[in-house]
Amino acid sequence: MSGPLTGVRVVMLAGMGPVPFTGMLFADLGADVVRVVRPVSAAARALGATEGMTEEQDVVNRGVRSVEVDLKDAEATEELRRLVDAADVFVEGYRPGVAERLGLGPSELLGRNPRLVYARLTGYGQDGPLARQAGHDINYVAQSGTLHTMARAGEVPRPPINLLGDYAGGATVATMGVIAALYDAERTGRGQVVDAAMVEGVALLTSKLQGLRAAGSFSDEPGTNWLDSGAPFYDTYRCADGKFLAVGALEADFYDVFLAGLGVDTSDWPAQSDTARWPELRGRIAGILGTRARDEWADVFAGTDACVTPVLTFDEAASDPHNRHRGVFREIGGVLHPAPSPRFSRTPSRTPSAPETARADLENLCTEWSPASVSSTCETARLS
Repeated sequence: MSGPLTGVRVVMLAGMGPVPFTGMLFADLGADVVRVVRPVSAAARALGATEGMTEEQDVVNRGVRSVEVDLKDAEATEELRRLVDAADVFVEGYRPGVAERLGLGPSELLGRNPRLVYARLTGYGQDGPLARQAGHDINYVAQSGTLHTMARAGEVPRPPINLLGDYAGGATVATMGVIAALYDAERTGRGQVVDAAMVEGVALLTSKLQGLRAAGSFSDEPGTNWLDSGAPFYDTYRCADGKFLAVGALEADFYDVFLAGLGVDTSDWPAQSDTARWPELRGRIAGILGTRARDEWADVFAGTDACVTPVLTFDEAASDPHNRHRGVFREIGGVLHPAPSPRFSRTPSRTPSAPETARADLENLCTEWSPASVSSTCETARLS
């Protein structure tokens, strides 16, 4: 076991979207994470998850132990409560009211374990007109006002896969909230409920944009701003081989280096700040970059401050010299695992490994986590 959260015990109810990623983040940081799943047959598990993956391929479950519990069984649910009695964190992603109906709501669990940090991770939060409405990443990003900005001029908004709502605004913000609540519980001895809503997490990520909008420096018209593909010096371009190059030459000094690397006379080109002539500037840049292959341009700009990078596929990123030096990815059983992040000098995160396929035994877990065998998490952390 290693990582800054070594000794922290987390119980989470299995789900899709952000909850499993939250569990992975805790496990990477060293926490002992137990995922509660519904009982299924071995044959059904062999067929793979609903996303078409085998359990070994489901990277977000790495470092996480799974236990099968029938939450409709009163005796099994009481056994689960015993496990939560010894936990530091409980995470659920159900619609409001569902955990309460299962006898696993905050009042029930905090009443038994006052130090517990109870995290509720949903799309719209625990109250409000949309609280019980179904949704996915695209809906939460849209509701926050952020999806509107993710379009080129004159085109429809494009969803950012599920990285922004589920993982950035959801799981990552929720994890930050839980760690803050753990710190407070260590000082006060009292846990609390962390209400993490993906709409609010995504809205939080737009903080800088709100300031720029107030200053009149960011337009609500998509594809017309410096960072949303409006600026021709902050965009992607197709090269002669059909691959793409990312250009981020925002600052004047970097832009000058970029122009020099193009290897043509640019003295009559529109000025960088002449927004009215940005379409013309874009056409000139595209024309030049379209004459060579992507990797040829990468070689031209290598070692310069032009802020030009090849747009890599995942496999290319895994084999890139810098990424290999830093160990950004690791292949385990034919599956690409991103390395834990950030890095710690004294308490390094857990080394990634393939997700476990064996199910843990709930009774054994309760014994393992019992106060008689292990002291409370915060006390363990202090003593170590």
